[in-house]
Amino acid sequence: MKHSFLMLLTFLSITISSASSCNKDDDNINTENNNAMTNGKIKITVNSQTFTATLLDNNSAKAFKKMFPLTINMIELNGNEKYYDLLNSIPTDASNPGTINNGDLMLYGSKTLVLFYKIFSTSYSYTKLGRIDDVTGLASALGSGNSTVTFEL
Repeated sequence: MKHSFLMLLTFLSITISSASSCNKDDDNINTENNNAMTNGKIKITVNSQTFTATLLDNNSAKAFKKMFPLTINMIELNGNEKYYDLLNSIPTDASNPGTINNGDLMLYGSKTLVLFYKIFSTSYSYTKLGRIDDVTGLASALGSGNSTVTFEL
């Protein structure tokens, strides 16, 4: 009787442990897949140069991402930014960042997409969408005039 009880207990322990570890593996796989899908990484191509950017996890960036793939002609402004007026408004949560950084991707108002390529102080308010991960060569890729820019997953 004791032997049968111990065998049953051992069997249950192994079964529960195996089931538990299977569930953990499944959870890890799901977590990894979710992170891969929601990590916010996008590809931005300026002329023939490609940059990786990370979008923020906010409603504005999510609405922007739904527009992809998106190829637009961004207009030069002030020697430090390119902008494009989107066809539709997207949600906003504007605030004054104080300093604009090279590679910032922001929304001015509810429809104007702005890609900054120089650092400067500002008194304007923007909704942050994300930023380019490595800005090396961004300013030269964008050039001094208007630029064709593609945003995609």
